[in-house]
Amino acid sequence: MSADERRDQVVRAAVTEFAIRGLEGTSTSDIAKRVGVSQPYLFRLFPTKRDLFIAAVERSCGQVKEVFSKASEGRYGTEALAAMGEAYQDLLLADSDTLGMQLQQLAACHDPEVQVAVRQAMQDVWRHVENLSGAPVEVRVDFFAKGMLCNMIAAMGLGDGADSMWQPIIDVLRDEARAAAGPDREDGAPIREGSPREPAYAEYVERSFTR
Repeated sequence: MSADERRDQVVRAAVTEFAIRGLEGTSTSDIAKRVGVSQPYLFRLFPTKRDLFIAAVERSCGQVKEVFSKASEGRYGTEALAAMGEAYQDLLLADSDTLGMQLQQLAACHDPEVQVAVRQAMQDVWRHVENLSGAPVEVRVDFFAKGMLCNMIAAMGLGDGADSMWQPIIDVLRDEARAAAGPDREDGAPIREGSPREPAYAEYVERSFTR
């Protein structure tokens, strides 16, 4: 195994550990044990635990960017955002490490160096979404706000349809994604009453918020 491959292996293991216990609660010995290397070797790759945490942040945000790139391929504007939003929901439900790092990186922003790294990583995600979608800033603000709502729901373990309070919210988020994707992208699922895909819903929004 090359040094780069081993480094990548260490970072992936660090993501898994940090996602559960965070910067302060994770020991480098646990990460080294997970990879099967010694602590001295680990510190040759990353001089401090903070350096390794920052690498984990960058990897996690990079994964989100990759998911967005794949989901938005061949799409633009709100159609691209819709595809990215639905792919992000699926990612959160499928990969607990991604969700954990999203939360732990914010919790670790009390550390000035980590704060700078997290800010840069999230700014990269912001610019990436802008480049992929071309959407105006107010639309992207809404997109990221809904992403944080998805984080909250997924963190509480209520995104599997088992909670009667949160499921309607998840339905709305997914319906909005399908509506924005356009008729050629719809999956053929029946339109739920009150859904943004229902023609009467658009009339309701216009009456309520534009008059």
